[in-house]
Amino acid sequence: MATVPETVDNALDAVSSGMLGRIPVRNLWLLMLYASDLYRAHGKRFVDIEENPDDLADMVAELLIHTVEQRQRRQLSAGYRSCAAILNRVRGRIDVLTTERHQLLARGSVACRFEALTIDTPRNRYVRGALEHIARNVKSGRARRCIALANQLKMAGVSAAVPTRMQMSAERFSRNDHDDRLMVDAAKLAFDLALPTEATGSRAMPIPDREATWVRKLFEKAVGGFYWINLAEDGWRVRTGTFHQWRLAGRTEGIDDILPTMQTDIMLDHAPTRRRIVIDTKFTSIVTKSRFREEVLKSGYVYQMYAYIFSQKGGGDPHADGAAGLLLHPAVHALVDELAIIQDHAVRFGTVDLAAHPREIKAQLLRFADPEGYVIAKPQRPRAEPRGA
Repeated sequence: MATVPETVDNALDAVSSGMLGRIPVRNLWLLMLYASDLYRAHGKRFVDIEENPDDLADMVAELLIHTVEQRQRRQLSAGYRSCAAILNRVRGRIDVLTTERHQLLARGSVACRFEALTIDTPRNRYVRGALEHIARNVKSGRARRCIALANQLKMAGVSAAVPTRMQMSAERFSRNDHDDRLMVDAAKLAFDLALPTEATGSRAMPIPDREATWVRKLFEKAVGGFYWINLAEDGWRVRTGTFHQWRLAGRTEGIDDILPTMQTDIMLDHAPTRRRIVIDTKFTSIVTKSRFREEVLKSGYVYQMYAYIFSQKGGGDPHADGAAGLLLHPAVHALVDELAIIQDHAVRFGTVDLAAHPREIKAQLLRFADPEGYVIAKPQRPRAEPRGA
């Protein structure tokens, strides 16, 4: 069993070993980048990161440093915090119970509850924690800058209590909070760069080649994030986690309570050509062993893709009427790239080698988005020999 690290030291142990399960650590960092909100919003800042993914932590640290310095020049965002205090004047609402219990009015005081403006907000505490966190995972020069900025936030009144990821998910950003969003997205990725390792920790989880939920979800989000950035300029629309309705001609009263929902991992729509590629990602071997064959595609996955494609056909959506499907897995023993035309719809079965160089991972993902890869060329008929030859 692998474990989730509680400190950056454990992440550094993973870096020193170079591998996590069967996947190089640098490639997991790359998947984390693709899966992050930072990449979706500012992917152009990471052009050609596949050429040197070992610099990813330093790039994230540099971006975090830049955004924090920018916010400091314009003043950190402030927020309101609920406070309770005994004052010599009324502020906010009077806490009648506390005031009467302690006979405060006789001493010229009153207990009040009020909202106070402060820069000790969850997002500022989160950023301070991220600076201290990533400082232990980057080169010494940037590490000193991260620690210096964290100390400046401390002196400004930002406390060390780091909010949880769940608490940060409740943060809402307005149109005027663009710089704050960039800063928080960089902080989230800085925390994510502490990887699960084989070192002893307090929380256990399966290692990647034993169907780790963490890596499976990461793989799905990474593929979606990669296509979100790299296909945008080519006229593609990328959607992730899309729910679809079953096209029911009739129903009984209780069917809605038991009929499963249908949700695709990733959908690529190309408006100019009205092409659609429905992608379903799995973090398992693409083939299994049957009674009669050593290697065979997993039937449940094929049926699932069949349902995705044909349940939406004939509903008036031209993209759905000609949709193709892609079952995308990580390569376990060998690369697979096969295609079948099922009732006029192309279904492709492919794998990505997560142990390859990041440049090759990018090339493999782009190949699976090429519409030409969903067409089987018809063999040319041999030319007839002239009579008497």
